[in-house]
Amino acid sequence: MTLPLFPPHHHQQPPPPVSNQFKYAYSTLLWLLSLILITAAILQEQTVSNLPHPLLTLAVFGFLIAWLSMMEGGQGCLVGLQPIDKESYRTSHPLTFQNTTLAHKGDNLERFIVGRQFLVVLVVFGTNLLAGTVEDATVLGLPSTMIQIALDSGLALMMITISTGQLMSQTNSSDCMLDLINNRFMLVMVTHVSLAIEWSGLLHAVYAVKYIFTQCFTADAPQQPESTTAPRTTAQQVFFVARTMFSVALLALAWAVTLAALFQGQTDAWDGLPAWASVVLFLGLMAVVGFL
Repeated sequence: MTLPLFPPHHHQQPPPPVSNQFKYAYSTLLWLLSLILITAAILQEQTVSNLPHPLLTLAVFGFLIAWLSMMEGGQGCLVGLQPIDKESYRTSHPLTFQNTTLAHKGDNLERFIVGRQFLVVLVVFGTNLLAGTVEDATVLGLPSTMIQIALDSGLALMMITISTGQLMSQTNSSDCMLDLINNRFMLVMVTHVSLAIEWSGLLHAVYAVKYIFTQCFTADAPQQPESTTAPRTTAQQVFFVARTMFSVALLALAWAVTLAALFQGQTDAWDGLPAWASVVLFLGLMAVVGFL
């Protein structure tokens, strides 16, 4: 007796509750409205973009959102595929095999996460430079109140960035790990670029913080902050320390400039907000982001 390749389903899944259907509907409508508003604002040249043509701005903006989507979903795939035998998908998903082989080598996954985080912030910053609206923008003849709520506040841009650039790929990565990263875009533009950013040393201050944290809060002798595989040679150690010192100096300068701007009222903080409150709010938000 031959069994069918796809056995028939005897039990059909029940439809989602009415409350969930309502949430799906209004969330989709909000996303579509945000997409229309952002696209119209770009095409009508009502954004702060300095690119020579609105179609170029729209194309670059779309590329950045797609790039962000691959970063977010790709990290979930690389983390989730760690315990899976790579030989089981070497033939069926060759580019996924190349991605995981590179990312799972030694401490490369940690390095990938460090570099990817900088890349995510850079891309989000780039989308703001392209799609942030100008003052007193007029889009599709809509009332100024609606423009202020949807565009001036950044709500529409957040909907596009979070829904399209992050959540859609993250949810798909939980079910389609092998397929999502089986492409050269992920291999070159995410994995290799993230590792290259980490190698540059811009973010090596995190390893100094990791080393201090390990010494203070673990009873065992701390391991080396960057490598848990083979010990570094003398030249590698010197290079690592030099990059760490460079990164710490950059971080200290960034903190000094940011705090000076906050105390001097040279930021976009709300009018009437005291300088000390701006600093406290900034530090609080930084702590929340760190825990997230």
